[in-house]
Amino acid sequence: MSTTLDLATIQAAHERIRGELVATPFLHSRTLSTIAKCEIFLKFENHQFTASFKERGAANRLLTLTAAEAERGVIAVSAGNHAQGVAYHCERLGIPATIVMPRFTPFVKVENTERFGANVVLEGDSFASAREHMLGLAERDGMTVVHPYDDPAIIAGQGTIALEMLATISDLDCMVVAVGGGGLISGMATAAKAMRPSIRMVGVQADHFPAAAIAWHAEHGHPEPLTNTSAGGPTLAEGIAVENPGQLTMPIINRLVDDMVLVTESQIESAILHLLDIEKTVVEGAGAAGLAAVLAHKPQFQGQKVGLVLCGGNIDSLTLSDIVQRQLALSSRLVRLTVSAPDSPGSLARIARIIGELGANIEQVSHQRAFADLPVRFVKVELVLSIRGADHLNRVITALEANNLQTSRG
Repeated sequence: MSTTLDLATIQAAHERIRGELVATPFLHSRTLSTIAKCEIFLKFENHQFTASFKERGAANRLLTLTAAEAERGVIAVSAGNHAQGVAYHCERLGIPATIVMPRFTPFVKVENTERFGANVVLEGDSFASAREHMLGLAERDGMTVVHPYDDPAIIAGQGTIALEMLATISDLDCMVVAVGGGGLISGMATAAKAMRPSIRMVGVQADHFPAAAIAWHAEHGHPEPLTNTSAGGPTLAEGIAVENPGQLTMPIINRLVDDMVLVTESQIESAILHLLDIEKTVVEGAGAAGLAAVLAHKPQFQGQKVGLVLCGGNIDSLTLSDIVQRQLALSSRLVRLTVSAPDSPGSLARIARIIGELGANIEQVSHQRAFADLPVRFVKVELVLSIRGADHLNRVITALEANNLQTSRG
């Protein structure tokens, strides 16, 4: 297989995979544009069947197999979107697939991959040990390895996203792309820079996994090189939680990417909720990284036309619920109040009436007597309220205290 990667290669990949996956929309977001003070356009790769852009590279790689390679089958190591993309397109194309996953992989991901007919092998207590086992199986059985990012055909497949974005909005000023191993931004930058040399390519990493950003800043002699002081911690953006960028991708990133920025976990959380609230779309942490970067670094993008890739939507429902609850609390739309009231009939009803008259809603309520630092004939009422924001909260507290009900937040 050729290792050439250029615009022609990516255009050929686009023709090859046409009709093999979803032609995802690339749409303007009026509300996010107002918030970010730039024109935001969203590429909805979370609308792919397996909810990830990974299908593009997987489909392109599989369609370049020889008949003999396809008959022997392919193998990959992944605990997430790459596994599902490879398994799904192997099922469609009738190619035997083996996916090696670390033993700690959540059962739902194992089940989703098996659902596409792949042979799932659980091996190793780390991704590195799973990868070693995968390479051994590939050599033993003559299977073709489908790498998640360090493969020209994979990179070319991912680069087709940039072709579609520029075909819709030809005068984009900037593309902001999540970076893990670097396959997505390498392909997109190769295509975009060839079609529109003035376009700015910005890579985004979670600050717990900043290897590519550190390497890029070191290569470009940044006056204040990044350090990975928080490297290796847990992250919502597990899709880009890669300890080392690819051997093929990093030189492309160094050559074609104009900046690399980091985002924090709280910024990723906020971006997930923005997309849920405003665009009514569900993304995983990596899928929200681009928006998180634009909102965290507004001056860099002000007044520009910015394309973002919502690269994946595979987020655990419980995790999403936790994010929603946390972000509602941070934005003062979900608050906890403690009210000290006389321990007598009607006190709780009076508190509820005051709150209700101001249009707030009581989500939870509990009484504390034994553990309350109050006189015996008083009770501490702990409330969780759904409200409209900080001003609304202040009106509720003022009204309660006007009725001789001592109130504190938290």
